[in-house]
Amino acid sequence: MACYSIDTPSVALELTELEPGKVVLGRPRTGSTTVPAPEGLEVGIWEHTVGTSRDVEEDEIFVVISGRATVDVEGGPSLELKPGSLVHLEAGCRTTWVVHESLRKVWVTRS
Repeated sequence: MACYSIDTPSVALELTELEPGKVVLGRPRTGSTTVPAPEGLEVGIWEHTVGTSRDVEEDEIFVVISGRATVDVEGGPSLELKPGSLVHLEAGCRTTWVVHESLRKVWVTRS
């Protein structure tokens, strides 16, 4: 059995520019890394800098570690994210991420 602790705010992530078709406003950059996880799950840390982008989601649950954003789900709710927010996004949801302060989250999906 593997036991570990990760200081998620201090994990260095390489941030890269998004594909032009995903950018709505600004010059947002994103980066992520995966961490060890139990069989059947994928767990990672993801960051999105200030700006607005569009995405099509995987089925995931995440917790916001830092930053603030509004996620508008096409045909659904507008989600206000802040540190401590626990969120579930269903696979196929079309979203628009308006990131007000660089956002970092820890996410979990099925592998």
